[in-house]
Amino acid sequence: MLGGHLPELLIVLTLALIVFGPKRLPEIGSSLGKSIRDFRQGVSHLEGDQANHDSSAPTEPRQIEPVVPETKAG
Repeated sequence: MLGGHLPELLIVLTLALIVFGPKRLPEIGSSLGKSIRDFRQGVSHLEGDQANHDSSAPTEPRQIEPVVPETKAG
């Protein structure tokens, strides 16, 4: 899954540990996890709405009447 990106991930985690410290890192990880979960739930909710919209009965296209400009006889 990580493939060749493991060194980059380790660098990012090390920098986060240095910047935020070991005490705040679990709090930040928890907050990030909740944000990702909420985002995924929102996306799945939107996808469900789109599926419900697509499955509704198709409507017939309405005829469009041409607009004729009024002219003044003069």
